[in-house]
Amino acid sequence: MEDLLGQMTDYVKLYGLKVLMAIVIFIVGRIVVSMLVGTTKRLMAKSHTDETLSKFLTSLVRAILLTILVIVVLGQLGVETTSFVAILGAAGLAVGFALQGSLANFASGVMLIIFHPFRAGDFVEAAGTAGVIEEISIFSTVMKTGDNKKVIIPNGAITGSTITNYSAKETRRIDMVFGIGYNDDLKKAKQILERILTEDNRILQDPAPVVAVSELADSSVNFIVRPWVNTADYWTVYWDLTEKVKLTFDQEGISIPFPQQDVHVHQITAA
Repeated sequence: MEDLLGQMTDYVKLYGLKVLMAIVIFIVGRIVVSMLVGTTKRLMAKSHTDETLSKFLTSLVRAILLTILVIVVLGQLGVETTSFVAILGAAGLAVGFALQGSLANFASGVMLIIFHPFRAGDFVEAAGTAGVIEEISIFSTVMKTGDNKKVIIPNGAITGSTITNYSAKETRRIDMVFGIGYNDDLKKAKQILERILTEDNRILQDPAPVVAVSELADSSVNFIVRPWVNTADYWTVYWDLTEKVKLTFDQEGISIPFPQQDVHVHQITAA
């Protein structure tokens, strides 16, 4: 009995101190981890890092530090951590290969958040889709199309394609082409177009709108009409101008040619 008590005492002396030290290391380590994570969060807040990226990086820093802490605690308890670290490394490598696409989307998401080629609310065209940006996350971007569809696009597809941001600038130029017949009064048609632009107060005068003859086509004389408008007014002005030009040309007797073919039938009388 005395031998058993002696052995138990020896075990308590041998391992009790290690367990106690491991507990102390774990408690102090958790405090240090919390301090480092808080410092990271404050630094990113001062640098105005995007909130989505800030949350992700903060979680990543916390996970890495806690993993290191667990390895240190296990080492204090006498557990062989070399093989444990090797297993973690191998597992990380395997996961990395398995998630190559996800990691590429993550890297692309970080680039989108840092460089801001577009923001939530912008109307953009990217990866073959046009719509309003609703959300930019680490791995994907959510768009709403004009017919109210929700489209989720992997960030890698966006950064790997051309991005056209229609909302990036405050003003846009409308490019329109109107054709008149060769027998119509060219100067009168040009004055009508200029008057229509002048009467619309949504059209900006700086830069000044352009009305000019651009082409003598097969069946029409074509005018380019290029007014500048605020970006928010682009489509309403485009549609209104198209309608106004057609109605005014009709009233003023200016024709708008359309493609047509003349078919000549030759009748051959048999001898």
